[in-house]
Amino acid sequence: MAVLRFPDTDEMIASEPDIRSSLAGMGIDYERWSLDRVPPDSSADAVLAVYADEIAAMKQRGGYVTADVIDVNPATPNLDAMLARFDKEHTHDEDEVRFILAGRGIFFLHIGGRVASVEVGPGDMLRVPRGTTHWFTLCEDRRIRAIRWFQDTAGWTPHYTDSGVDKGYQPLCFGPAYLGPRVETKFNLNA
Repeated sequence: MAVLRFPDTDEMIASEPDIRSSLAGMGIDYERWSLDRVPPDSSADAVLAVYADEIAAMKQRGGYVTADVIDVNPATPNLDAMLARFDKEHTHDEDEVRFILAGRGIFFLHIGGRVASVEVGPGDMLRVPRGTTHWFTLCEDRRIRAIRWFQDTAGWTPHYTDSGVDKGYQPLCFGPAYLGPRVETKFNLNA
């Protein structure tokens, strides 16, 4: 589930209803969708078929004309160059809509002079409206698989603000990797 943070005040919100409400107040849609209908290693075509009803409903809701599945991992060719396109503050001419199937990433939102970070993971659906100032990066495992919706794929071109705001915020993921590897310790309870 997502984690919403306001880095400037160290405020962190981790309950689904509070995340949904806080993001809605910023004009951002957040929902939780079930992942139990498709195995994690399913093909993109299988994922699109299983979520066909949700995809169609989202298309109708937002005027989107197409959907696809993106699958990024550490072995993705030119991964650093790809990520560098989106890790600086920018806007798009259309909504950025993602339903996360696997992996984790952080959307930084710069709205009304305030920066919020939304760490998304499996089951999170986020819609960032067109014109919203934001940037994105992956968490430590450098993995994300998501369904994406487009009104026009050309509209997904980033328009950089060159504000430099993004340089003041470090990506900090609070998902499973945040706690680090599990350490097994043997305690002698009889000592």
